[in-house]
Amino acid sequence: MVEETKKKGHKKSEKSLEKMTVKELRVIAMEIPRAVAVHDMKKAELIVCIKEARGIKDEGPVKIKKKVVAKIKLSKSEIKGKIKQLREEKTAAQASKNRKKMDFLRRRISHLKKQTRKFAAA
Repeated sequence: MVEETKKKGHKKSEKSLEKMTVKELRVIAMEIPRAVAVHDMKKAELIVCIKEARGIKDEGPVKIKKKVVAKIKLSKSEIKGKIKQLREEKTAAQASKNRKKMDFLRRRISHLKKQTRKFAAA
């Protein structure tokens, strides 16, 4: 019986603040002597208040930098040549009944056609 109560108490201290409910956070915040208007605070505010009182520095999520690939700008004639090439590949895919490749090529051709329209409008 004594071991069960120790285990329960151990689990509560092991739980991180972000995973606690608002009610649990309010109970912890009420124990802080300088905490004011604990019942009016939202979860994020409670977490910040508790972390400040405990002296925990909040480290934001680690941002992963994406590699920026420079887009190659094609001229209108190059785009049209690419469309012709993709249409030939599409007819070959139709002959081999490769539905997945046909759909991919259809979308790619559509995208390139939109680019040529942009060139014409500019």
